[in-house]
Amino acid sequence: MTPIRVLLVDDHAVVRAGLRMLLSADVELEIVGEAENGAEGVRLAVELAPDVVLMDISMPDMNGIEATRRIKEQCPDIAVLALTMHEDDQYFFEMLAAGASGYVPKRAAPNDLISAIHAVQRGGVFLFPSVARLLVKDYLQRTDQTSGAGRSFEPLTDREREVLALIAQGRSNQEIADRLVISIKTVNRHRENIMAKLNLHSRVELVRYAIEKGLIELT
Repeated sequence: MTPIRVLLVDDHAVVRAGLRMLLSADVELEIVGEAENGAEGVRLAVELAPDVVLMDISMPDMNGIEATRRIKEQCPDIAVLALTMHEDDQYFFEMLAAGASGYVPKRAAPNDLISAIHAVQRGGVFLFPSVARLLVKDYLQRTDQTSGAGRSFEPLTDREREVLALIAQGRSNQEIADRLVISIKTVNRHRENIMAKLNLHSRVELVRYAIEKGLIELT
């Protein structure tokens, strides 16, 4: 099995050393480089083409938000996972808008971080429960502002609900196809139908909807 190639971007050497020690214990992960600021992180991401970038937010020279934006512009296939001390909505939504596929606080358990890396590498979204709730709050506020004109659950078929839940959990198209015993082409068709019926335009919106409807457990 080809290991997941990971680039560490954090301005604290002690944090990078701890992450290297933690992640190196997983045979499915390979640390391919380290950067101490956002600018260096962008340069190494382009040079090394890792599968996943673990990105801090508050750094000198260039912060993680701008670094994420530049990495996604130049290398859209690289998944960026925010690993930060910040758990407030300002940084959270800015990182998602910049193109991050996940958001994990540094207080998270090691297993959560490793699960997050695997999830975003597969093309999924990983949100730690405390920050995932920010999506729910934002969703409900948007629904209130539109006077109850929020999205309805009813348009989806039972199979589309199954597919939606699995997509929001970070499952790849192949994993969904195997689990539901359907073709990848059928998975793609269900995905397109879900996005169209619910007027969703991104994975983040899809995850927000799935959480609000109880398709993802936050505990």
